[in-house]
Amino acid sequence: MNTEETLAIQTPENVAFGYQIAGIGSRFLATLADTLIIGLLQAVIIVVLVVTLDVSSQFSDQITSWVLALFGLILSLVNWGYYIFFEMLWNGQSPGKRWMGLRVIRRDGTPITLSESLVRNLARVVDFLPFAYGVGLICMFLDKQSRRLGDLAAGTLVVHDRAPISIEALSKRRSASFTLPAFEATSLDGFPLERLTADDWGLIEDFLLRRDQLTNRHTLALKIVNTLHARLNLPPPSMDTNAAEDFLATLWQASQKKEE
Repeated sequence: MNTEETLAIQTPENVAFGYQIAGIGSRFLATLADTLIIGLLQAVIIVVLVVTLDVSSQFSDQITSWVLALFGLILSLVNWGYYIFFEMLWNGQSPGKRWMGLRVIRRDGTPITLSESLVRNLARVVDFLPFAYGVGLICMFLDKQSRRLGDLAAGTLVVHDRAPISIEALSKRRSASFTLPAFEATSLDGFPLERLTADDWGLIEDFLLRRDQLTNRHTLALKIVNTLHARLNLPPPSMDTNAAEDFLATLWQASQKKEE
């Protein structure tokens, strides 16, 4: 199985980004970390339970029964709610996934919702059979996107996380600049640089920084150029995909010279 499988996401704005799908190795380490955390939480709860039972034994058996029922419920919530809680809190990440730089997303690249998180995590009981995620591992070996049954049922997959980039962070990076690989400068005559927004510059920078990792790199460059021209009410550019990438690099270089 190819652990470097990528997923191309096409946005409504005709901009595509590639996600590297997480393989079995990285997912195993994330699951191991989460399992250790769950085990630690359950151990703490059991210690508290033992102490509480020692105190409650001085009262009626009914109180002891209620204490056992309460702690049984808490243990179940920790076991079944751990992943759901953190995936909703951290947008598809559990502590183990965050440590490994992984994230659960829907197949269309959008964040998972509560319903998907419930389905994929409640299905763990099947994935775990007969023990140690036996069914889940077999399913992941057979599926080219390393999905277990829970992912197949919920329509989700696990990818290597791409850290979100804020406009403020992009502005700081632009002020520091970065080195562009060699490119063929193109003419910017008539192109209104001053009308480009912070979001436009962020998209251009994101592309230039990540282009070696993006799928359909040259096609994506042309789509970005077309999107910029359409938003600025400019006529469609007459250039091929290679020229589009050089055009974006020229734009970026011109913006740096303007800031100096």
